[in-house]
Amino acid sequence: LQFTEEKLGQAEKTELDAHFENLLARADCTKNWTEKILRQTEVLLQPNPSARVEEFLYEKLDRKVPSRVTNGELLAQYMTEAANDFGPGTPYGKTLIKVGETQRRLGAAERDFIHSASINFLTPLRNFLEGDWRTISKERRILQNRRLDLDACKARLKKAKAAEAKAAAVPDFQETRPRNYVLSASASALWSDEVEKAEHELRLTQTEFDRQAEVTRLLLEGISSTHVNHLRCLHEFVESQTNYYAQCYQYMLDLQKQLGRFSGTFVGNAESTSPPPAATSPPAVAAATLPAVPTIPVVPTIVGVPNTVAESVLNPNEVKPPASGTRKARVLYDYEAADSTELALLADEMITVYSLPGMDPDWLIGERGNQKGKVPVTYLELLS
Repeated sequence: LQFTEEKLGQAEKTELDAHFENLLARADCTKNWTEKILRQTEVLLQPNPSARVEEFLYEKLDRKVPSRVTNGELLAQYMTEAANDFGPGTPYGKTLIKVGETQRRLGAAERDFIHSASINFLTPLRNFLEGDWRTISKERRILQNRRLDLDACKARLKKAKAAEAKAAAVPDFQETRPRNYVLSASASALWSDEVEKAEHELRLTQTEFDRQAEVTRLLLEGISSTHVNHLRCLHEFVESQTNYYAQCYQYMLDLQKQLGRFSGTFVGNAESTSPPPAATSPPAVAAATLPAVPTIPVVPTIVGVPNTVAESVLNPNEVKPPASGTRKARVLYDYEAADSTELALLADEMITVYSLPGMDPDWLIGERGNQKGKVPVTYLELLS
């Protein structure tokens, strides 16, 4: 009855103090954003909605979630099977095996990252929503009921006092007979008893309301410690994500080194002037802007047939730098030379680079003092 009259604007409502209202608003804000962050992190770790539903059902049924192959591991399996069909000794088969092994390592790293993020980040957020927040919501509902009881008692006391005052001021009789005087005195006494009873109930409900308000306030103030805990979990999530991406980056660098050593075995099209797809990366595009020296006829590279023109041009001991067209370059990553024709690099060092006719567009000639050799373009930042 009290709740309905409040909604209809026919009853007064006890307002909570401003500090308590701020605590309630802060708690609601924490709950709403925690739910959104939790859901979106689950999407980040598992983009497949069907897989998320399956994991949710297993969790509700209190069963262990079956192990699932990651996309990288599945791609590695397909590449390995394809290499076996094409021939593991062929250039394409060898490359498929190397790329597949890297994809398998990337998939394993992804699995470790998902496991770490689930334990260190998702679980604390979920525990807050399913544990602490449920307790807070329960106590808030109890406080709401206590508040409604308090306001109902206030309304009852107000009505009893008004009726008592009316009975004392206006006798309820029209004749001056003793019987009516007795009725008037009896009605006044009844209303006086009703006032005393309403005051007693009001004191009890006020005590219960104050006690419940204190319990709820302490729980709401605990939201600050929840923020501290979630902050620590957030740091752990970022650390796990950093380690995951660092692993992926290192795996791809290793793969790039392995593939770079066999770039000369690919069949090239001497008449094509457009760079290969890999040359669209920023370092390769920058390499294409190097001033070119006068070109000489390029002999197509054929697997198993030595290219005497390219071999003579790319021999570091016989290479002469062009009169113009050299540029400075900063080394981005460490590079270990595969043979005597390549130049080992250290990150952040400065070298001089230039291009020669007949060279693979993914490579340049690098000079550092008296040392000279081939260097991969993707490891350099070309400077103007």
